[in-house]
Amino acid sequence: MTNQSKYPKGWNEERVQRVLEHYETQSLEEAVAEDEAAYEDEDHTFIEVPNALLPTVRELIAKKIEAAPNI
Repeated sequence: MTNQSKYPKGWNEERVQRVLEHYETQSLEEAVAEDEAAYEDEDHTFIEVPNALLPTVRELIAKKIEAAPNI
């Protein structure tokens, strides 16, 4: 029996490795700058969600993306 990982649509082992390398090799200053830039992006909103509700929120977002993948 083979142990195959399942990736979300558009993801594969190579992409996962690139993301890991990015975050494992960036300096603290680069990480802070990346976080600050994310908060300044007017196309996204950050909200605080209780951990107990996170699975439900993720499910709702996934359903919305499936219904309208270009959002």
